[in-house]
Amino acid sequence: MFKLSVITINYNNLGGLITTISSVKRQTWQEFEYIIIDGGSTDGSKEYIEKEDEYLNYWVSEKDSGIYNAMNKAINVAKGEYLLFLNSGDHLFNDIVLEQNHASIIEKDLIYFNLQMVRNGISRITKSPAELSFSDLYTTSLPHPATFIKKELFNKVGMYDESLRIVSDWKFFTLALFKFNCSYLKIEDTLSTFYLDGLSTLEDNSYERELVMKQYFNRFITDYELLIESKKYLNTNRFKMLIEIEKSVFGQKLVSLIFRIFIFFLNKNRIKENFII
Repeated sequence: MFKLSVITINYNNLGGLITTISSVKRQTWQEFEYIIIDGGSTDGSKEYIEKEDEYLNYWVSEKDSGIYNAMNKAINVAKGEYLLFLNSGDHLFNDIVLEQNHASIIEKDLIYFNLQMVRNGISRITKSPAELSFSDLYTTSLPHPATFIKKELFNKVGMYDESLRIVSDWKFFTLALFKFNCSYLKIEDTLSTFYLDGLSTLEDNSYERELVMKQYFNRFITDYELLIESKKYLNTNRFKMLIEIEKSVFGQKLVSLIFRIFIFFLNKNRIKENFII
């Protein structure tokens, strides 16, 4: 059994596929399984995969019903203890990154790294926090091209939801962490490079996210959204200004005066009500 299965999903993206396979082939540590699931491409991808066959442990080129169907196919055939989804067009950060980090693939259900994101030739490193809270995944997700997922976790959480087009990987991470309380580890290193031109970055995914939240977290999502709104208010310049004013002696006296005036009028109204009764 392999410690790691690297999985690439591709459909009619020959240029991206060449980039991804070349990156995997150049790794100085090669004790992993490499799987390619192609959706029956007609742009030369299948022919290229056939040419690279000696570097692959498993590949198939056949029609599928979408990216998550292809990812589930890969999970079913993978022999690695951990899985890394490095899809067509993305690549590993450098040629030694697996050699430097494969020793960290132990015990935890999720092991995640930093991710280099590139848009229009401009790159930045995104970092998920070492301690994850619900708010961290409320509007974003763990970076699947930079996360080792223990294969056994799919037996507990379930496979990727093929009824979703964009956010099934986010759904999987959210349920794994906050419904099934899976274990996780953050490694402060950059593992992969992701290009912001894919389906999940071009389309609005808010509707699918809302469906998932209502299905699994509906009992407290309203309260949580109110909390988010209150945090937005606490971060406004007006609120910060009031806090700074209160720190001064004058500010404390002003707040005390306002409070006394409020109490005075409140008691005055109560006296009137009692008198009328």
